[in-house]
Amino acid sequence: MAIHRTFQAAIRPATAALLAVLAAACAAVPKPLPVPVPVPRPAPAPRPAPAPPADWRDAAQTPGDWRWLVTGGNSVASFGRPGAPLATLTCDQATRTVLLARAGNAAGGTPMTVRTTFGQRPLTSDPTAAKPGWIAARLTPRDALLDQIAFSRGRFTLEVAGLPTLYLPAWPELSRVIEDCR
Repeated sequence: MAIHRTFQAAIRPATAALLAVLAAACAAVPKPLPVPVPVPRPAPAPRPAPAPPADWRDAAQTPGDWRWLVTGGNSVASFGRPGAPLATLTCDQATRTVLLARAGNAAGGTPMTVRTTFGQRPLTSDPTAAKPGWIAARLTPRDALLDQIAFSRGRFTLEVAGLPTLYLPAWPELSRVIEDCR
């Protein structure tokens, strides 16, 4: 009898657990929750372009570096990233002139401005001097503007109507081109 009571005591919890499992198996399968419909969110408003600094000398330099090379017999300083120049200063040996150019398109004589620590100077582009996709102004090798660019304290700007201003460093590559043309 003692064995029977021990066996019954051991079976009762197991039976209760088995009945609970069987009852759960017979319960209805819960319906899946409906998938919420995404609510379209309005696109964030674009941030306004930063205002230009009060003094052009405080503006961030345009990303890139000057590189000097000789191409087609001409001394050239090219600014930008490799394969993507933004500005050039070229000594055109055939015409003995210096071409100051930047990437961009313009029709006819486009106003340009060069700003150095010595002041600013307006120029007009020469459509016959520029390759397609470029805007260029022609200068004589002895033009004082070239010395002002070379000796500007750290930087100068090249501004062309309708295009972003280029804030360019005044590095030795520029002086090399100027001297090669003199």
